[in-house]
Amino acid sequence: MIVAPSLLSADFGHLADSLQMIERSGAAWAHCDVMDGVFVPNISFGFPVISAVAKITSMPLDVHLMIVNPDRYVGMVRDCGAMMMNVHYEACTHLHRTVQSIHDAGMKAGVTLNPATPVALLQDIIEDLDMVLVMSVNPGFGGQSFIEHSVKKVAELKALITASGSKALIEVDGGINAQTGARVAAAGADVLVAGSYIFNAADPAGAIAALAAL
Repeated sequence: MIVAPSLLSADFGHLADSLQMIERSGAAWAHCDVMDGVFVPNISFGFPVISAVAKITSMPLDVHLMIVNPDRYVGMVRDCGAMMMNVHYEACTHLHRTVQSIHDAGMKAGVTLNPATPVALLQDIIEDLDMVLVMSVNPGFGGQSFIEHSVKKVAELKALITASGSKALIEVDGGINAQTGARVAAAGADVLVAGSYIFNAADPAGAIAALAAL
């Protein structure tokens, strides 16, 4: 299992220490949540922070843009050193064009689905995607409770990927812990994003190891 700790829950006063901890603990990626206060009702951090993160970790950066008009920022995300640029289906008027732009910039392309957005809407683009992120909470805030329907949604997405021959990974974000992580892993998830579960744990390294072992 690929574990991508969400830096949204890290201690920004000691961000380098947090990054070193998760890297030593076997996390594969660092997940960066960018919020604009428009697409979601919260503001997090932007490109200067992501650029700083890229300079102090060797982990690939999984950049999740919870913003309007994400296609405007493809070049800036690339210049920050991102491995994956993940955009919301709901925020893209011309999703195929956005995905093409991400690939042309040399990054992998991910698409995120909000809890109320059905998997079937990706049928015509799934073969072009490197990853689909299933939000198992409503985006915008950490520490929310897992939405139960997400397990069924992951299974539906796995079936679509298999039927289409797509190579897309399935990522799940929201309310992930050892128990919910095990359930979505059984349904077909490849990547788990966790913030509060890891950074609020008495043993963050142990929390990462528990998820990686699923």
